[in-house]
Amino acid sequence: MNSALRRALSPGLRTSQISQAFAKHQIPAVYRCNAAPTPFGRAFTTSRCFKQEAAEIQEEAKRRDDLSEKARKRDMKKVTSGASAQTLENDRPWHRADSGAEPNGEKDVPDKDQMKKGRLLTTPTRLLKLILPMPFHPEQEHVNRPVKEEVDDTSETVEPLALLVHPHQPLSYLERLIQAEIPPVHYKGREKLPDIVFRAEADQEEQTGKKDSKKKSSSASASSNVASYSGLGHEGPSNKEANWVRWSGSTEIGDFIRDAARGREFAINIEGYDNELRVAVPSFRDRTYYMRMSLRRMSRDIEGMSKVKNECDALAHKGAHRLAQGGFAALAGWWGVVYYVTFHTQWGWDLVEPVTYLAGLTTVMGAYLWFLYISRDLSYKAAMKVTVSKRQAALYQERGFDQNRWEQLVHEANQLRHEIKIIASEYDVDWDEKKDLGGEEVKKVLEEEKQGRDGTKVTQDKDDDGGSDTSAEIKKKQ
Repeated sequence: MNSALRRALSPGLRTSQISQAFAKHQIPAVYRCNAAPTPFGRAFTTSRCFKQEAAEIQEEAKRRDDLSEKARKRDMKKVTSGASAQTLENDRPWHRADSGAEPNGEKDVPDKDQMKKGRLLTTPTRLLKLILPMPFHPEQEHVNRPVKEEVDDTSETVEPLALLVHPHQPLSYLERLIQAEIPPVHYKGREKLPDIVFRAEADQEEQTGKKDSKKKSSSASASSNVASYSGLGHEGPSNKEANWVRWSGSTEIGDFIRDAARGREFAINIEGYDNELRVAVPSFRDRTYYMRMSLRRMSRDIEGMSKVKNECDALAHKGAHRLAQGGFAALAGWWGVVYYVTFHTQWGWDLVEPVTYLAGLTTVMGAYLWFLYISRDLSYKAAMKVTVSKRQAALYQERGFDQNRWEQLVHEANQLRHEIKIIASEYDVDWDEKKDLGGEEVKKVLEEEKQGRDGTKVTQDKDDDGGSDTSAEIKKKQ
């Protein structure tokens, strides 16, 4: 009783209970009101509501100010440097889309060691993607003038540069692209675009221009970092010794890369920059990766469709042979009827003669008109092709075989095979065609379709051109 009365009359306990109930039922935990005791023994409820929110807003504003500090420094640098803003923007393209905010985290930023060497990648569009590291500071104005010590982080560099080039474009085009993305060179009190030089590994014979003997050349190639047209590229063996040769800007990029594939990498020298940029050379497998993947996908489709096509073609040929056998049976029956009517009936030859003459002439005229209609030569082979093609079309439609898709797949697959063979010959590599085609059957089908042995369209086109070829041969003989 005394404890309950004392608890009811105590102001400190009563205030704490009221504040706890108020915090639990009316205000979220973020704005909880705390009871702070005073030095005089009395408890007052000092609310810190909304103070925490104000502190968070101040911290966020401070963080934004810190993030935009680099942007303000760049603006000050532009104003105090004496050069026009447009010139600075043209010299440093990475300032064109300047933003005060930076990424929230550094997990997507690549390692600096990985950005020291460039890479040359292939794309599905058969273009070449050059990823080139940019060893320049964002605030660096000239290639041959490093940033001052007053900059916070002097080791900071620009993000790697990605360029898409076509193999048939010259090296001078790639040179212009790189020049547009790097700072100028300060030379004799003025600015100019830095010269770009492309160098690749070469044989000892190419460097000296002499060929002494087979032993010397073999020993030189063994000591150098070169495997003559091996096609290994960056997958080849590494060696400290390497012979380098400078390439002309008029050389096509594809020819330069094919020759540079004998080594592991090629170098790009920028005027005013002490070091050189190394770029890993793609190997034959890298260069033909997307083409081989497309060929494998097409070969699977061709293998599935070839089974249906072979069944339809076999049934069509059987039907054509049965039709030919039925024609022979009809002629034999007609011969039996004429024999029976002539020698075993009262009408005799007087009636059978005009009937057989008219029937034979009608058959010849009908066949002649039919060959005129189909526009083919008067031959058994042409008649069989027409019969087989019509039966094939009916079976294709019945089995759901798309002839147009088949022809497109075969054409694209043969075209990819041709391109891969060209690259293999340029890299001097033996390409295992069966491995990418999935077996000997697909290769056989593609060869037959290419040569026109088992395709109605190809053989039909050849037959259509047969008359013109024959007339041309006759003119040559005359």
